[in-house]
Amino acid sequence: MTTHPGVRAGQDRGQFVCMGVTMMASASHPIRPPARRAPGESGFSLVEVLVAAAVLMTGLIAVAQMFVASTNQNMAARRVTTTAVLAQQKIEQLRGLAWGFDEFGLPVSDYSSNIAVTPPTSGGGVGLQASPANTLTTSTLGYVDYLNAYGAWAGTGTTPPANAIYVRRWSIEPLPTNPNNTLVFQVLVGRISPAGPPSDLARQVSLKTRKSN
Repeated sequence: MTTHPGVRAGQDRGQFVCMGVTMMASASHPIRPPARRAPGESGFSLVEVLVAAAVLMTGLIAVAQMFVASTNQNMAARRVTTTAVLAQQKIEQLRGLAWGFDEFGLPVSDYSSNIAVTPPTSGGGVGLQASPANTLTTSTLGYVDYLNAYGAWAGTGTTPPANAIYVRRWSIEPLPTNPNNTLVFQVLVGRISPAGPPSDLARQVSLKTRKSN
């Protein structure tokens, strides 16, 4: 096929123009290399992730241990508060028994009420009679009762019933300097422990002096 010289020249000029446009476009929009991350923007390696996870776990374990310790302390404080309240209740019962003088100035003493049972009875007990020795450490008839987990009366006697959680013992002693008119009350309450003496003990002490009615 024969190409006319004029047509061939036009094609050459067109190719030259296209190449010039392409070169100009390349010059105005140069190809840039991929951007590099700044030093502060680098990612984490596997070792760094593992170290961070270990530090986090250590912190969580420490927090969990503190939470458990705090819970145990709160429970212990609550038990001690409960025993203190139960001891105060018995002190109030003892102070409520008759111990005074009648209208003729004669002493009035309650030696028969039974406050080891609930509700208390006016007879069948020891009232404010002086207690035998060691009633605070040994369950003695008339000077001991037992309570359940809610602080309600559960029984009395030398052996705690099955549902008893707390043991409450008390002593009544004449004040040595005024034995005929003043009594010393002591109440000791503790949580029953099958393996040893009661725990979480709370003690209340009070005096009662004869007064004219």
